Amino acid sequence: MPKVFTSESQKTGEIGENIAVKFLVKHGFSILGRNYTKKWGEIDIIAEKKGKIYFVEVKSVSRPVLSSVSQGTLDDYRPEDNMHPWKLKRLARAIQTYILSRKLDDREWQLDLLVVFMDIKHKKAKVKVVSDIIL
Repeated sequence: MPKVFTSESQKTGEIGENIAVKFLVKHGFSILGRNYTKKWGEIDIIAEKKGKIYFVEVKSVSRPVLSSVSQGTLDDYRPEDNMHPWKLKRLARAIQTYILSRKLDDREWQLDLLVVFMDIKHKKAKVKVVSDIIL
């Protein structure tokens, strides 16, 4: 059963995840799954490229101006700073569960963060990639 998003932040998150999926596919990734959820954590996107598994956390921000994103910040707000130790711990448990349940413990994998800056009004988005986050 698909997830039902009700709040504005959830809708923004869903749009951001859809943009992230398109970004990954454009860059040669195959999408294996989305919103893998256990009571102890959720993985937004699971992708594969060249035999390696990528667990992708997506942080989405809706802002009207994207020009400052190219300089790396948007009003000094960095969504990647929301990757708190407890969030990383929950992600680690969900990743471990996914790997074990699918018998993928012999596969190479990594955790990436995609920050999606969106200008909904002008239908534009920019994606910032933070690769290989250490758990």
